[in-house]
Amino acid sequence: MTILIKGGTVVGPSGPYAGDVLVDGETIAAIFAPGRGPEGPEVIDATGKYVIPGAIDAHTHMQMPFGGTEASDTFDTGTRAAAIGGTTTIIDFAIQRYGEVVQDGLAAWHAKTAGECHIDYGFHMIVGGVDDESLKAMDQLVATEGISSFKLFMAYPGVFYSDDGQILRAMQKARENGAMIMMHAENGPAIDVLVKQALERGETDPIYHGITRPQELEAEATSRAIWLASVAADCPLYIVHLSASKALEQVRNARDLGRNVFAETCPQYLYLTLEDQLGAPGFDGAKWVCSTPLRSGKESHRADLWQGLRTNDLSVVSTDHCPFCMKDQKEMGIGDFSKIPNGIGSVEHRVDLLYQGVVDKKLSLARWVETIATTPARMFGMYPKKGIIAPGSDADIVLYDPNGRTRISVETHHMNMDYSAWEGWEIDGKVDTVLSRGEVLVSGGEYRGRKGRGRYVSRSLSDYLV
Repeated sequence: MTILIKGGTVVGPSGPYAGDVLVDGETIAAIFAPGRGPEGPEVIDATGKYVIPGAIDAHTHMQMPFGGTEASDTFDTGTRAAAIGGTTTIIDFAIQRYGEVVQDGLAAWHAKTAGECHIDYGFHMIVGGVDDESLKAMDQLVATEGISSFKLFMAYPGVFYSDDGQILRAMQKARENGAMIMMHAENGPAIDVLVKQALERGETDPIYHGITRPQELEAEATSRAIWLASVAADCPLYIVHLSASKALEQVRNARDLGRNVFAETCPQYLYLTLEDQLGAPGFDGAKWVCSTPLRSGKESHRADLWQGLRTNDLSVVSTDHCPFCMKDQKEMGIGDFSKIPNGIGSVEHRVDLLYQGVVDKKLSLARWVETIATTPARMFGMYPKKGIIAPGSDADIVLYDPNGRTRISVETHHMNMDYSAWEGWEIDGKVDTVLSRGEVLVSGGEYRGRKGRGRYVSRSLSDYLV
């Protein structure tokens, strides 16, 4: 089937331009000057709309076991919600825990996704136990499984935590095989001390989740990870969910030296605050418990993060989508904030929330597309198959209406959650039409997709690395 997307403004990493996009089957066949496209294909009228590449969320956790429960979105519900919000590819995290076999963890995630995903998907690999066998497995996953990024944790002792020696060994292996090391950069042992002390003082409300994870412990871990990567012959390092000014300073300093250091942030850190959300009355603050935590609105974190996006010290905006319901999940932490499952659900809203940054003149149109689509594709080995409107690329395309309006609510969202972290937010823009590999998934507010059509994306090495 051929489709001509006609009359729109194509937005790519070099900026907007008028063009008509011809889709032939699953790929983009050509881009024509306005009105110069062929007669005959089905026409989608994009007049007044932006034509952008389908967004890529490079950090999601569907069906992830955590804290005695499991993330509430399945790969069915989560990828459907993502599609409705303009995201056409996710990269989720397969998990190897200490004592387990890396390949078994990957197989478990392939089993979870089989026949379930509405959109295309890939995997990063969490290595929870760095030893001789897991290091060998890293080579095998890069060579044969299409996995070119591995996540380590400086937090969560006894669960995912790796010590400095283990981190260094994994970084050395990644430098050999060309993979990216992704790092949850918080000083976990120090945080555990602060958590214990807070609980002993009777400080049990959700706000203390943020207070006991101060930005200094994110900055210290970020700096330590950067120096360990330097020892490992400048191993490629990607800091996940960076939330605070001091951690951003460490990344900026490394990048100014030309290092292979990159970072993402998430919508919650660009808009929400410790006082207004985590400090909500009663137990309501549990809705916004995530790690790294929300930061104080009395400081410059949010402004600094927006600036980091403009200057490319922050390369990507992902969601760290790890949703839990309040009932029977977040409520596990009533009376003890340390037992609240960590996570916020935003996979449906990232494209809109970042577009609001364009409206508010914090980002350009080109930078919007870069941070939500093009750079994730390049960073994680999917470009130019994904992340750009160009001949030969997958026909993952979103028509975005800048004159539309989106109101976010638990009553209207499609994620499997009993609340919304963004309740009542209104966005000056709206996802109008979504194509995934040439198939229309969303049109005029109607969802036409189906589970099982999403394909696994075997990724190559990043093209960002020196």
